[in-house]
Amino acid sequence: MTRSRSYKKSHPWITFQVDLRRAPPDFWIMLGECQSKCEHLAGVPLSPEINRHMHQIYLAKGVAATTAIEGNTLTEKQVLEHIEGTLELAPSQAYLKKEIENIIEGCNVVLREIETGTQPPIDVERIARLNKIVLDGLKLADPEARPGEIRSYSVGAGRYRGAPARDCEFLLERLAEWLNGPDFVGKPGTEIMFAILKAILAHIYIAWIHPFGDGNGRTARLLEVQILLSSGVPSPAAQLLSNHYNKTRAEYYRHLDIARTDLIAFLSYAIQGFRDELRDQIATVRDQQLEIAWINHVHRMFHGLKGFPHDRRKRLALDLSNSEAPVPFDKLTTISVRVALDYKDRTYRTLLRDVKELQKMNLIKRNEEGLWEAKRDTILAFLPVRANNKPT
Repeated sequence: MTRSRSYKKSHPWITFQVDLRRAPPDFWIMLGECQSKCEHLAGVPLSPEINRHMHQIYLAKGVAATTAIEGNTLTEKQVLEHIEGTLELAPSQAYLKKEIENIIEGCNVVLREIETGTQPPIDVERIARLNKIVLDGLKLADPEARPGEIRSYSVGAGRYRGAPARDCEFLLERLAEWLNGPDFVGKPGTEIMFAILKAILAHIYIAWIHPFGDGNGRTARLLEVQILLSSGVPSPAAQLLSNHYNKTRAEYYRHLDIARTDLIAFLSYAIQGFRDELRDQIATVRDQQLEIAWINHVHRMFHGLKGFPHDRRKRLALDLSNSEAPVPFDKLTTISVRVALDYKDRTYRTLLRDVKELQKMNLIKRNEEGLWEAKRDTILAFLPVRANNKPT
């Protein structure tokens, strides 16, 4: 006779099922947008230097976020410095750096496996390995906790108590069986949508089960990253859920509590945040592409034009586009060192003539406040037709 599992009474919300028929229409709209935006990000053309830098920035954001939720005080800037090999900390802060290193190593383990054609598994051994990576070399507050070992005693997070210790291994086995099963296999073309659901639910269930003496939250979010990366979500985007949880930390914990009675609410909260973070990420990519396209456009406009006056005007147009704000006419020659040198021995009339020439070339404009700025909007295609935005 099979014995009754204690968790069924103490944690009745752990059912390994979710009724997505209750999800409202905007839930599916947001989820579809997330898949679309991940597909748009994949393979987007950027220079190798910018590509590498963006990978580092978003890795730093994700790693800083997932450790900050657990109390790590290092900033995104410091994490980025660590990734670049320039971070220096006092000996008393070495453990903060080690927490960061562990999460980076966890991400790299997954990436190395995928790059060599190995599909990272989801099973008890794997989840335990992620926990071991998370806690490696750290001094743990709980002396009974062992990195990578399923606990044999009761633990909690705040008011929440984890599932009964004697059920933890069984629950991890059931979780792995569920995540690897048909509930998360969609029709062709919906793989990322189902991976997002799978990743978020894996996260929630690790948090509910709380199978380890320490590091459960970081393990849950690292498993989330693994699932997203394995499904084809671009690496910078795979870090965005952790970033969202950290930005909205109070809501994160509130929705974890709510999830026990309303799982759809947590899924909606996470998917909406992922969608918003993806929008911001695509806007950043778009800005980078716009800058490259603008530089190429300016160079094309001066193609075949020889002589110092043309070179001077080209530099003025390019450097004006780098100004953080529109510039008064009498400050145009101060926008960069090279522009200042170009006009060092030139008269007011020379600058005025150059500005008029650049206006004729449709490269700069004077705005309503009388300030000057690069006319980068001329290379924006397919904008919606509006009263003040007529197609040319």
